Amino acid sequence: MADSRLHVGTSGWSYPDWVGPFYLTGTLPRDFLACYSTHFGAVEIDSIFYRTPTAKMVDAWNASTPEGFRFAPKVPQVITQEKRLQDCAAELDALLSVMRRLGPKLGPLVFQFDASFRVDSLPLLADFLAGLPSDLRYAVEVRHRGWLYDEFYRLLEEHHVALVLADLYYMPKLDRVTTDFAYLRLLGKRSAIPDDFSRVRLDREPELTLWAVRIREYLGHGITVFAFANNRFQGHGPATARALLARVSGVDREP
Repeated sequence: MADSRLHVGTSGWSYPDWVGPFYLTGTLPRDFLACYSTHFGAVEIDSIFYRTPTAKMVDAWNASTPEGFRFAPKVPQVITQEKRLQDCAAELDALLSVMRRLGPKLGPLVFQFDASFRVDSLPLLADFLAGLPSDLRYAVEVRHRGWLYDEFYRLLEEHHVALVLADLYYMPKLDRVTTDFAYLRLLGKRSAIPDDFSRVRLDREPELTLWAVRIREYLGHGITVFAFANNRFQGHGPATARALLARVSGVDREP
């Protein structure tokens, strides 16, 4: 199944452990992204969570990838976890300004909140979402079960923001689409695979099958899908992304 609405990749691309298993031996870090983009058509930019990139960096990413490629930036933690959406207009403006340099390659921006961000912050989130520029796409990831109720879902629907469907060990596997695209993150458990991202170390066949079935359903309803595999889901993000793509296509292929 080849579908232009399906964007699958990994969470980041700058992993030395991938040299050999994924990147050709001898590939230099400066060439990782260009090599990556010959295998996948999208990537989640995990590094932005820690600092906003410079215009020079973003322009280099743009030049390293082909037309049609998509970047999904994680919003810096200074906005989501340090300032908790308050008094962060300058940081947000700086992020959006530099990311707009990607033009049509810019995918959804992901607001990831930790488990200490509780549902009593719903009014704060509502005000924040209402102030976001309407020409960009956004996704929100919550990590506390208290958020999982209808008023929160309605808020996302009102602002055309995607609920992140995260496969995270202590959260339920959600199946709720709140806008015209779905955003899936295959995260796993950090302590299960703390290092060595060179190979698959966990069998996640049931989860991959579950998500592949859901993705086919979303696509069948005209919903665009972004799906990204973290190294810690199985041990090697590229293998997980390939396995997911194979299952969505109905091909029986081991990760």
